[in-house]
Amino acid sequence: MSEFDGLVALVTGGAGGIGAATAAVLQERGARVAVLDRSTDTAPADVLAVPCDVTDPASVDRAVALVVERLGGLDIVVNNAGIGATGAVGDNPDDEWARVLDVNVTGIARVTRAALAHLRRSEHAAVVNMCSAVAFVGVPQRALYSASKGAVLALTLAMAADHVRDGIRVNAVAPGTTDTPWVGRLLDAAEDPAAAAAALRARQPLGRLVTAEEVAHAVAALASPLAAATTGTVLRVDGGMTTLRLG
Repeated sequence: MSEFDGLVALVTGGAGGIGAATAAVLQERGARVAVLDRSTDTAPADVLAVPCDVTDPASVDRAVALVVERLGGLDIVVNNAGIGATGAVGDNPDDEWARVLDVNVTGIARVTRAALAHLRRSEHAAVVNMCSAVAFVGVPQRALYSASKGAVLALTLAMAADHVRDGIRVNAVAPGTTDTPWVGRLLDAAEDPAAAAAALRARQPLGRLVTAEEVAHAVAALASPLAAATTGTVLRVDGGMTTLRLG
């Protein structure tokens, strides 16, 4: 038996990277899992894969309703869907600002809003949002992305306060630089990919990138009914990036 037996979990951006790893961990630990993503071709095996664009309210509402219909309820929402951005504050045009904030911040609100009525009926309701180490520490060339993840941090705390009396716990995970396809694309685009990869590893005291599976296990820990007293918490899975200074 697992603490997730009988529970239904929904993971946005669940067809790849951290989202897919999270879906797999939750499923291995007994949850019935649905993944929402714009393309579900690479979703983990044996999950309910639902096409969904988190920037489209109608798409979100349909997807959440389908999950509840097919799996019989909803207990856990993992708001993982997100996109990256590089550049200093003067480098990103307004339409890119709007797009990143729409996916990374407003997307969380849309999915959670659609799920709220179902979560209120659950005895083990939990929401886990995907934050980032850049919400706590300044990193060069990440102005827009950092702004979006700082907003996720504030949103998580506000949601936790708003819904604690509904019996819904709201927490977040804040990864450091993680070995995901997006980071891989950044390195491929660098003038010297090997040097860029070494720099990313060096800025985390552990000396390596975080793995998607490590983030997934942190998400599962916060989502678990065993963490019933934990809400309004942001768990840093960043190799010490935001808290340790070794030199």
